[in-house]
Formats: sequence, structure tokens, C-alpha cells
Amino acid sequence: MSEKFELGNLREVLSKNNYKMTPQRTEIVRIFCENSDSHHHLSAEELYDILIGKGFDFGLATVYRSVELLNSLGILSRVDFGDGRARYELNTAGPQEHNHHHLICLNCKKVIEFEEDLLDDLEKSIAKKSDFQIVNHEVKFLGYCSECRSKL
Repeated sequence: MSEKFELGNLREVLSKNNYKMTPQRTEIVRIFCENSDSHHHLSAEELYDILIGKGFDFGLATVYRSVELLNSLGILSRVDFGDGRARYELNTAGPQEHNHHHLICLNCKKVIEFEEDLLDDLEKSIAKKSDFQIVNHEVKFLGYCSECRSKL
């Protein structure tokens, strides 16, 4: 995995792509940077609630636009856990690198990140057989966490 995105890099990435550093973008990235070690996967609505709780007066539409822009710039990664909500996490891998996989508990909905990439050989085989340049992949494993299994 490459070095974790730092808040100090935000101005450079935005400027390079002809965007301005706004208080909304700065605070959204700050929230992800502050919570990156706890593997938060936040929806726009959850981000909005955090911002309101911190006393910011950003509209929900602004939060939606900001996370989509930050996703398109590679600062955030959009993830889908099948619950009808787009979620975002701080992008910790370059565009040519594997990020990580997710284990999703079907009972409590807990998401556990799984760092080991077991699909490199399969990815190379698929790319060769199909003459397709694969730049990344996403895998979700669905099941039951140890806490939920112990309650059954």
C-alpha cells in the first residue's frame, strides 16, 4: 500500500485539477484523515451529521458534490456494501495498486477490512486471456462476524 493521503496534499491535488480549496472540502477530508485508522466508511448523510455536530453549516447537497469531486480526484474511494448507500473512505492506494477488500456481516452490518490480496494471479490470467488491462478490482465477502455467530 502506498503512503496514506495527508490533508496537506489537498491544496496541491485540487490546484493541479483546477479546483479551489474550500472550507467544505477541507473539513470533509479532515474527517476522513482523522478517522482513517478506524476504517470508517462514511456516507454523505453520515458526513453531513458529523459536520452539523461540529457546528458547520454546510448543506447536504454541498456534501454530496464534495465527496463525488474528491472521489473523482482519487482522494476518496467510493464503496458499495449493498445497503443502498454509497460510502466513501480515504484512498490509501494509487490507481495501479490494490486497495483492500471488505468482509461484511449480514447480521450486524459491520465492515471489516481485509488487506491481503489473493487475486493477483487470477487478475493476470484474466487480463492475458481477455486482452484487457485491469487496473484494480473490488471484492466483498458476505457472511457473519464472530460476535454474531456466537449469538446464534
